[in-house]
Parts: sequence; C-alpha cells; structure tokens
Amino acid sequence: MWAIKSLSKAIFGDTSKETILEMPKGQLYIVRPLSPKGYSELIYRDAVASIRRTTRDFEYHLVVQRAYEEGEQELEDSDEEVENLDNDEKIFLLDQRLRFRSAQREGGEWVLAWRDLDGDRGDLYEFVCDTSTSETDVNTFTFAAQECQYERKYHKSAQKATEEDMRQFTFSDEDPIPRASSLSGSLELPPTSKQAAEHMAKEVRDSKKSVKRIKDSDKSDEPVKDPAPKAFDAAHGPTEAPAARKAPEATEILTQKAVELHLFDFESGTFIQQDPSVIATVSEIGQWRYWLQITGGHGKEWLGQPVVADISPVFNFEYLSFIFNHYAEDGSAYSWLLRFKDQAALEDFQEGLMRALWEQLNQMKWAKVQDQEKDYVFEAFNDLTMGEAEAVEEEEEEESEEEPGSPGRQSEHYDEDESDDDTEGVDKDGNANSQLAVGSKFDRSFVVRGSKIGVFKHMPNKNLEFSTNISKVETPKGKLFSPKKVMLHSEDQNMVMQDPNNPNSLYRMDLEYGKIVDEWKVHDDIPITNFAPETKFAQQTANQPFIGHSRNALFRVDPRVAGNKLVEQQLKQYMSKNDFSAAATTGKGHIAVASDKGDVRLFDRLGVNAKTHIPALGESIIGLDVSADGRWLLATCRTYLLLIDAMQKDGKNEGKLGFEKPFAKDSKPQPRRLAMKPEHIAQFQHETGAPLAFTPAKFNADPDGQEKSIITSTGPFLITWSLKKVVQGQKDPYQIKRYSDNVIADNFEFGSDKNVILALPNEVDMVSRKAFKRPTRESIAGDAMSSRLSAGAFSTPRKSARGRQSHLRSEIVNSPY
Repeated sequence: MWAIKSLSKAIFGDTSKETILEMPKGQLYIVRPLSPKGYSELIYRDAVASIRRTTRDFEYHLVVQRAYEEGEQELEDSDEEVENLDNDEKIFLLDQRLRFRSAQREGGEWVLAWRDLDGDRGDLYEFVCDTSTSETDVNTFTFAAQECQYERKYHKSAQKATEEDMRQFTFSDEDPIPRASSLSGSLELPPTSKQAAEHMAKEVRDSKKSVKRIKDSDKSDEPVKDPAPKAFDAAHGPTEAPAARKAPEATEILTQKAVELHLFDFESGTFIQQDPSVIATVSEIGQWRYWLQITGGHGKEWLGQPVVADISPVFNFEYLSFIFNHYAEDGSAYSWLLRFKDQAALEDFQEGLMRALWEQLNQMKWAKVQDQEKDYVFEAFNDLTMGEAEAVEEEEEEESEEEPGSPGRQSEHYDEDESDDDTEGVDKDGNANSQLAVGSKFDRSFVVRGSKIGVFKHMPNKNLEFSTNISKVETPKGKLFSPKKVMLHSEDQNMVMQDPNNPNSLYRMDLEYGKIVDEWKVHDDIPITNFAPETKFAQQTANQPFIGHSRNALFRVDPRVAGNKLVEQQLKQYMSKNDFSAAATTGKGHIAVASDKGDVRLFDRLGVNAKTHIPALGESIIGLDVSADGRWLLATCRTYLLLIDAMQKDGKNEGKLGFEKPFAKDSKPQPRRLAMKPEHIAQFQHETGAPLAFTPAKFNADPDGQEKSIITSTGPFLITWSLKKVVQGQKDPYQIKRYSDNVIADNFEFGSDKNVILALPNEVDMVSRKAFKRPTRESIAGDAMSSRLSAGAFSTPRKSARGRQSHLRSEIVNSPY
C-alpha cells in the first residue's frame, strides 16, 4: 500500500494538473438490484473515468466521460437535436457517502462501484474496466479516491494519514458488487427485486406523474412544486432512529452521565422522547479520536458516533439540554437532544465533550489550555438564546419589490431568436462560476468563470442585467489563466488578481479595456496567500497600496515602488508556522488576520506585533470580515460563524478596541457562535445530502451607516443573520432562501442590506432579503422547480439545431452565468 501512497504523493503534488488519475477504458452501467425499473442499464459503451480537482480545497470529483471514436463526435453534432453536455459526462463529488470501492470478478474482470445517491436503495454505478486494465492501475485509482474522501472529510492533506485512518474508506462491509448486464443481453430481475417491486411500483408511478407535471410546467412557464421528500411524508410515520454503531475500545472515559434521550421528528418538527433514562458516555479511543455512545436499559445501544465538528453541539442551560447532530453510516443526518437532571451534570458533560472536540481538532491536550481560553470555548458553544433578551423593535417592512404580474428576473439569452430550449448548463471546457466581486463605486458586479469574467449591471428594479464580458484573462505575455482571487481596486477601475500558478506576483486588469496591463512582483521569497484593501472602503478611492499576507507574514503592497512591490519596512514575518488564511481591515486601517489554526490577531498597524490574540475554537477560519468601526469581527469556519466583540468592557482599557490596546490576561473578547440549529442542519442534510460548508460570511457594507446584517451560504441555501437579534440574544436570528443549485459566492449590494447578489455554478442573481424565510420544514425542503424559475438565471444559448450562431455573442456569452 505504501508503494501506492508514494505514487499518489507524486500525482497529488502537481497542482497544475486538473486531472489527478485516469482510467482510460471501460463501460459505465447503472445497476438496480432492488428496483422494478429494470435490473441494469448501459450508460456509456466506451468511457473514461478520472479523478479531478475542483475549485475548492480538499474537494475532488469522480468524472466519467463518454469516449468517442474518431468521427463519431462529428456525426453526433450533425444531428437535428444537439444533446446536452450532461449526456456525455457524469460528475460525482468524492464523498464517503458514495461508498466507492473496487473488486475483481471471476475471469479477472475489474470493476469500480459507487452508490447512486439520487436513486433508490441499492442502486449502484459500475465502471467495468477494460480487460487490459492491471491490478496496479485499479489499486492506485481506488487508493487515490480514498485519499480524496479523507481530505474532504477532515479538510486536510491525506499525505500523513495512516493505514488505520484510510481503512474507514475501504467499505469492506458492503455487499458484493452485483454484476451488470452484458452488452449482448440482460439479466432477469433478481428475486429480491421482485419482492420489492410491489412496494416501489406506486413510487415509480408517482415519479412518472411528477416528471410529466414538471415537463408540462416548463411549457407553460408556470412553477410547480416537487413531490414532498420521503423524509417528510406523513405516511412514513415519525422519524425512526438508525441502527447504532458499537463503541470502540476506550482508553479513557472523559464524562458519563444519566440523561433523557429525545430524537427530532422531521414530520412534526419537535423532539420526541425515545428513552427516559440512558447513559451518555464520551471517551477517548486513541490517536486524537473520541467517541460519543448512548446506551439504554438492558444494554440497548441507541447511538454511537465520533466526536467531530459536524455534530454541531449546542448547550442550553435554561432547559438543561444538549442538542447535537448524528450521522448514520449511510450519511443520513439526525438531530438528538439530551436532557440533564441538573446544571452541575450538564456542566460536567459539557467540559468532557468540549475537551474531546477541542483535542480532536487541535491535537493537543486540553490540560495545556489556560482557564481563560477554556471559558472562551465554553461560552462560544452555549446557546445564544439563553436568558432574558431585551425587546427589539421590528425593523420596518420594505415595500414589495415586485408587483403582481411584473416580469421579475428572467433568463438572459442575448439573442431574441433563440428559444428557451436552446440553453446549456455548463461550459464546454467544464468551467463554472467561481468568484464574485461587487462594486462599491459603480453599480456593477463581476463574476469569474474560468479564464473569463462577466460584468453585470445593477438595475433600479432590483434586477441584474448582463453588461459585457472579458473573454480572456491572460498575462501581459499572453498566458491564459483562471484567477484564484480577485479584488476591485482604485475606484472600481482596476481589478487585482492572482494566477494560482504564480504565487509571488499579482496582476492589474484595467476594467475599461478588459485586459491585464501590469504584473506586480511582490517578493522573490514570500508568496502571497491573500490580499485585502488598506482600509474598509479603500476601493472607493484612488488609493494604490493594499495589504497582503503569506502563510507566515503580513505586509503592505505598494504598486508605485520600483522592483518588488512588498514594502520591507512594513513587513511582519513570524518564525513559527501560523498558517494565516484570511485578513480584513477597518475604516481606520486596523488589521485582523485569521489562520487555519482558528485564531485571530488584531493589529493597529503593519510591521509590529499584534495587540490582541484571540484563541482558536478549533476549526480553520476560511473567511474574515470586520465592521467599519472595528467593533465586530466576523470569522467563517466550515460549520459555523464566529461573531466577536472587540470592545473592552472593563479594566484600564475600557472602551478601547482590541486593535488599539491588548485585552487583560483575565479578560478575553466575548464570542458568539452563529450556527444553524442542529435540527435545521439535520433537515438540510437529510434533504440535500450535502455536508455543511459555509462560504465566507460578510457584513453589509455602508460607508454612511452601520452594519445590520450578515450573509453567507451553504449548499443551495442563502442564510442571513440580523446583527441586532444576534447581539441581543433573540431567538430565530437567521432566515434562509433555497435555490435549486449550490451557491458559489454571495455578498450584499454595496451601501445596503436590502439586496443580495449571488453566483450559482451557471447563474447570477440579485434577490431581496424579503424573499428570505424563517427556517421551517417547508422552507428547508424548498421547491426546487419554483426556485429555479425565480432565480434569475443568466443562462445563454448554445448553438441551435440549424447551426447558426448569433453575431452578438463572444466566447463568454456561449457559456452561461
């Protein structure tokens, strides 16, 4: 295995390659052992399977493409109807839920198999390898897929993972991979399918009816609701607990308490008692791994799962309860509540569980943490709704942005001769929208899509209108690249961007001409990880300098200086490994820098030591924002946001910000952990099958006012928090809006918190905050078709059946936004 691992290091190490590994010859089937729809179906007769990088760190795709023989593609394109690209390629996120595995059958045939997450129980995709495929090729491909799953699960490189770490991705407990039908014939429906047929026939008929209704609605342009998800169907009764896993052997018991056990019921939206008396145990099981086990009377095992950040723990001392999420082996999510007999029992359990979670994330013993930092961690994970909150006046309702019968947000096709049917969903080169920059000087938004940038105008009717496009992002020497990060600069006239393959330089694009005009070499030895405006609203001015940071240094970049643009006199470089990941500035130019370790440093200026060091809760910080006055810090972690009050409340520095004066040793900034409620997370993951992964959260930006709202997203959900409700401890401080596809990037329109601009993989939208809803079973389940029709899709037409092309379209317009 270590020979394979050595090879995978070489493959994974070359980040310039999108494709990591390829299985060049095979056939793709979908196999349905338990379905009356037909036992197996050949998808691609000739196919290529590959593992590819995505635009997100630690996420990879398993891609199976149809392989054309010479001349076949031309014949396909000449048909009267041009097929959608999706028919020639299937993409799967390499996640543990796929249960990806390989096996060799009698006769030496190798097969790769993974679950069809959109299909019925037992449905599998199978890639049957060509007979020339060697065992080494299969083992290398399989192990690379396991490493991808490890990195997605733990958000870190798999290069240091042990054999035991990787064993969880072998799925040796799965049933043998069923054989797909041969090319020359088909197998009979297995007996198990015949037994299941009667139970599933009605669902099949209902599914066909739903498809017909959706097709009919497409013709009439009227939205139609999707059938209710099975999880919320009253006919299925209350939510039932999944089978429990047994606890691994413990090396130490951290805490053990007798509690009541309640399970969240998706149908009724309430917690229902399952057992009046169970034992909840948190234990250490070795190698910085920890386990939560719940055991009832007579040895009944209710639940067993690792203690990781995804459990989203919330402690509520008002109700003496602990709420958390549990993930079954098939990836389905459940929300549980433990109720304690008194506060002392809850406090003891909280300390044990938080110790396990903190040690698992930091791989350092809890005993080494100072008491003040422990209090900081405990306080962050307490329920924000505890205690009495001051009454808050309701914000004035905004007038409805659309009158009945108004056109709303419509698809942009850029050619009136094209019909709605002539749209395709992805670039031919596989690119999707990746970044969003919202202008502050002019009403423009910029969307990065591969090596192209689309420009959208903000209209008075709260819509977006396609304005123009920049079809090629290339260096002054003519090298095409896809920007890793972009920042509007110098009164929105320029855009600063970075080529991921050239980390020591930045490029300046003149937006009037739509081309890169300068390459700025920052430093020979210090790569630039991230960059931000010198002050909160510096983009509105002609100010040239801005701040930048590497993984271990903070510095000023001044494009006006000769030679390298890093200002040596304003460089603060650390000897220790700090893993800086994000930075933000206040209106006065004070600087906050966060790290992958989860801590935050506050500086009053560049080139000096930090005035305040805010300890980590454990998770990496992937995004950071600061209010203009410096009072509030907003840090984004994968499963929660962290709102930190930087104002000192007592002591000799009372009234001062942590940027200006350090906090006393016995006083730390007050944290507020913003997270979706565990039961909402469970519903969200039950509905979408996607893990929680927030995009970098942002305050609304308004030079003439204060921050009022926060925006972020996860999967297909936009989520907004009311800052006033959060600060005053009110219940239900957030609202959501669901889309039919994952939200890639989002931000408020500059100067207000009334409208949100967002990019989906192939669409761009502006939406009013009035369209957001309180999270409920219905709003989380959503209405995929209605959401799609109201999303303001900036799709663009593809080549028509007659082969004509609009003369108005440039290269970028042939790809949707």
